[in-house]
Amino acid sequence: MGLFDRLRRLIRASVNDTIRRHEDPEKVLNEILLDMNKQLVEAKRNVATAIAEEKRLERQVVAQEEKAQEWERRAVVALKAGKEDLAREALVRKKREDDYARQFRAQYEKQHEAVEGLKTALRGLQDKMEDAQRQKNLLVARAKRAEAQKRIQEVISGLDDTSAFQAFDDMAARVENLEAESEAIAELDVVSTDKSLEEEIAALEEDSTDAMLEDLRRKVALDSESAGGSEAGAGTGADAGSRAEDASDIDTSLEELKRRMRETAE
Repeated sequence: MGLFDRLRRLIRASVNDTIRRHEDPEKVLNEILLDMNKQLVEAKRNVATAIAEEKRLERQVVAQEEKAQEWERRAVVALKAGKEDLAREALVRKKREDDYARQFRAQYEKQHEAVEGLKTALRGLQDKMEDAQRQKNLLVARAKRAEAQKRIQEVISGLDDTSAFQAFDDMAARVENLEAESEAIAELDVVSTDKSLEEEIAALEEDSTDAMLEDLRRKVALDSESAGGSEAGAGTGADAGSRAEDASDIDTSLEELKRRMRETAE
């Protein structure tokens, strides 16, 4: 029928226009269903008009049949009254009304058939509308899933970009270099601290040795002065022997002191 042909053309045009414009599938499907609902309302209105015409033809058939029956009744009345001419004329009018009634009935039957076809088509259209609504929900779900997959794929494609991974590798190398530099600086600080400590200890040991040697020298000088005062009247040979003995003691003491210092250093 023309109505449903128009509906199919409308849906096809809407879908083609959607493909061209790449609009939101849910929005487009809602618009298509809205247009289909408008067409459904129009179809219902046309079916209602057809049903109203069917009822009108049905009433005309009944009215014409009643007129034919009325002229038949009048023919009977005229015939009873002995008015055969009037009875014949009444039958002619009855025949005319019968002809009209048959014509109206034929129109009524065609209209009734058309109305039944429209009702069937309307029920089919309503079923298709319900199916379209279900299909719309499925299509929207598929469209959303496809859009989500597309976005995920775009993200994955972006992550596959070697420049992004290269940036991570470069940053990792920089961090490793910073860590190595930090460890080297810390190690140098430890070495420097150890060296300073060794130097300080060595300086202390040197100062201690010098002090001990100076004390020894003062002691030797004092011993020499004491020995010279007590033996002032002795002879030259005795003085020479005493000095030799003192030198030997000093050497022995000096060797003993060196030995102790070596043991202390070890």
